Amino acid sequence: MPPYPNVLVGYDGTAESDRALRWAADEARLRHLDLTVCHCWRWPYPISHVDVGIEAVVKRKGERLLDHGAGQAARLARSVKVRTRLMDGPAYAALVHEAHEAELVVIGSHGQDEPPVGSTVLQLPARAVRPVIVVRRAGAFRERVVVGVDGSPASDAALAFAFEEAALRGWNLRAVYGCWEPGAVADSELALFADEDKLTRSCGTRLERAVAPWRVKYPQVDARTALVLEGPRTALLEAAADADLIVVGDRGTGRVDPLLLGATSTALLRHAPCAVAIVHAPPA
Repeated sequence: MPPYPNVLVGYDGTAESDRALRWAADEARLRHLDLTVCHCWRWPYPISHVDVGIEAVVKRKGERLLDHGAGQAARLARSVKVRTRLMDGPAYAALVHEAHEAELVVIGSHGQDEPPVGSTVLQLPARAVRPVIVVRRAGAFRERVVVGVDGSPASDAALAFAFEEAALRGWNLRAVYGCWEPGAVADSELALFADEDKLTRSCGTRLERAVAPWRVKYPQVDARTALVLEGPRTALLEAAADADLIVVGDRGTGRVDPLLLGATSTALLRHAPCAVAIVHAPPA
């Protein structure tokens, strides 16, 4: 049995979670994995208010909703074994717990409106140990994965995930390096920003070296690179306009609290027009 034998999807009956369910069903089918549909019900009153009867009603409503989602999943991917998981409490906490047994986690997003700081869309990718895909309303179908590259361990993990996704789905891939980020480099590299030619050569070499082994591993993927003399947030948000999925590491080369996402990852979760995958670097 593989160490992470399922795709985990959060489901709450909304149109956004229906889109996540479709994406997760595709992932499970393409990866030959089980699909676990998880619903988190919450007690709607203060914790001091105890009413066993009302609690049972709320829980039964959650069970019916979960059964509905599982039925949809079974129809979407008939060859996939569908499991269900009913939990209580905040959705992000429950999904973080369940993610330890998953290959990846899929959730929906309520569009490009800025999610609150405590939302599942921001909390789950920061804390989950597995890749998290946040699915948004699709625009034109581009059949393209965009991946952010910056030379960090997390961007190497993002490259691995992005190439795998492109190979599984038969999509093309574009690796984008927004290299204009003086605040995130060592002091010894600051001089590069005074000479665009040197900066372009240095960062271009870093980009090609990062992508090269994945081109060898996945020769069937049409993979191209783009070095952009912009900050990574600007470069990747522009690239996301022509993508179905954009993949980034949880944090780049800058210094970030280990419980938080990097600024670029957070910006993409807030503003990207396509699905966003957040991938963590392997433990040191």
